[in-house]
Amino acid sequence: MSTVIKGARPYGEGDPVDVLIEDGVITGIGTVQAPEDAEVIDARGQVLLPGFVDLHTHLREPGREDTETIDSGSAAAALGGYTAVFAMANTDPVADNAVIVEHVWRRGQEVGLVDVHPVGAVTVGLKGEKLAELGTMANSQAGVKVFSDDGLCVADPLLMRRALEYSTALDVVIAQHAEEPRLTVGAQAHEGERAARLGYTGWPAAAEESIVARDCLLALHANARLHVCHVSTSGTADVLRWAKDRGTKVSAEVTPHHLLLTDERLATYDPVNKVNPPLRTESDAEKLRAALADGTIDCVATDHAPHAVQDKDTEWSAARPGMLGLQTALSIVTETMVRTGLLDWRGVARVMSERPAEIGNLADQGRPIAVGEPANLALVDPDAEWTVRGAELASIAANTPYEGMRLPGVVTATLLRGRITARDGKIG
Repeated sequence: MSTVIKGARPYGEGDPVDVLIEDGVITGIGTVQAPEDAEVIDARGQVLLPGFVDLHTHLREPGREDTETIDSGSAAAALGGYTAVFAMANTDPVADNAVIVEHVWRRGQEVGLVDVHPVGAVTVGLKGEKLAELGTMANSQAGVKVFSDDGLCVADPLLMRRALEYSTALDVVIAQHAEEPRLTVGAQAHEGERAARLGYTGWPAAAEESIVARDCLLALHANARLHVCHVSTSGTADVLRWAKDRGTKVSAEVTPHHLLLTDERLATYDPVNKVNPPLRTESDAEKLRAALADGTIDCVATDHAPHAVQDKDTEWSAARPGMLGLQTALSIVTETMVRTGLLDWRGVARVMSERPAEIGNLADQGRPIAVGEPANLALVDPDAEWTVRGAELASIAANTPYEGMRLPGVVTATLLRGRITARDGKIG
């Protein structure tokens, strides 16, 4: 089966071209002759990008299929322009062994809408007491490349040091949820004026920054690769800049919601705005956007976190932290980074596809749009806008903080190895 994308502008640059795809590979760029049986995608006025890669997705399977499944989460990812996602380990049972990670990997293969790469837990049961079987998971059929206790911090410095040292022999990445737990007991929101006025126990920026600084030092001495999950404070960006200048092999991600939303939203007491780490100040968001633009923060990751109604529609203190993100990520990046001039479309490709693929060690994702490369692609209409409705998203859950917002940038088609997985807001 052949596909021709007509009139697209790769990376939003130059004159429109046609792109011919055959057997999952780009075979022609320019003015191409479409085979008679080719499927044609009219892409006039649209930007062609490499398919997006999300290093931080919660698919909830196994254990919480009432909130998300690999099927529904994969659909949301494809509709959002993603061709690969990393499924976090905090499932039930925890993905801390080869049996669970292989189950997640196989389910992703069966669904076939995106490449689903399971993330293995760093510690057994996410308890932070004993290292999980990192080698067994890395060498399993799932080929686990990233390990994280996300949702919980590997707080014990000796255990974190051992994980980093062990990771070097396996050529894998340890991704840390940076939160010193002794500083966040009972924390509900960013520690600051608004939390104090609203009566919320504060989540101090130092709880994140201190762990990032510690782990950067541990990674430097172990010559290991460290990835920092969901950076939320300007101070963390400063620590990352310092660590990278010293030659530390550290990468970092920022979520779309930390680029756009701030703790001003706490005034409504609506738990849809509760997330971990919490929404910070406008000053933090501004500096995170700048750090993403200059490469201090490497990439955007959604931290897509579906929750059931009973887990979110409750009093703030009892609500689970987390937000949907897969179908809105491109639009938020367009709003905060492209429309402000901080990134062009080639920059979007860098932070949403190329760098996350490199960090996750995916050889076939985040590749250039060129002849001979895998046809993992996303088409974006940069001028279109859409209104977010949680009930209309592909996820089982509907906990989006962007409900009713009019956002720019629409993913019109996603192709996984040349096969159309999403088109005009529909799967397949």
